[in-house]
Amino acid sequence: MENDPRQRLIDSAIAVLTSEGVEAVTLRRIAREAGVSHGAPLRHFAGRAELLAAVAASGFAELRDRAADLPDDSPQQRLLTACRRYLDFALANPAMFELMFRPDLIDVREPELARLSNAVFEQFLDLVTQAQAGGWRRGTASRPLAASLWASLHGLAALWLRGGLPSAAESSDVEHTLAVTLNTYLRP
Repeated sequence: MENDPRQRLIDSAIAVLTSEGVEAVTLRRIAREAGVSHGAPLRHFAGRAELLAAVAASGFAELRDRAADLPDDSPQQRLLTACRRYLDFALANPAMFELMFRPDLIDVREPELARLSNAVFEQFLDLVTQAQAGGWRRGTASRPLAASLWASLHGLAALWLRGGLPSAAESSDVEHTLAVTLNTYLRP
């Protein structure tokens, strides 16, 4: 764990979030886990929403990093890989994934969170634009297309994590459902 007290609080919050879920992430609990006084979090964060925003920002940073190192394939294949990595991230980090998209819990105006969440979408948009330049869905506006594909991936992940999709999809294999989704979007 870092020596920086602010980062220690964030790391403690991530650990509690991962093991127990977002409801367990309270300022008092995080102070205890970080080994600081119960008032220490308020010296670094305006409140719980700002602390959770910092935690969510770390999730967006990880998501950005997962899509930054894509194989040197065709633009459409790179987009497919990024889509799979998005779903893999969500399934491997369910509590973080949920928190990242909970404006009722996080301070969405927090600058680092806004910067990273925008960077992740812009990175995804760039992949969509490159795939379009390679011949996929030419003539369709890139931003709405990227937003629609992102929403489909997000919905698939969220429904799968909540258990609402395996029975509806008649499959316990999320990869099969993802393949159908991607085929719908990415077929020539």
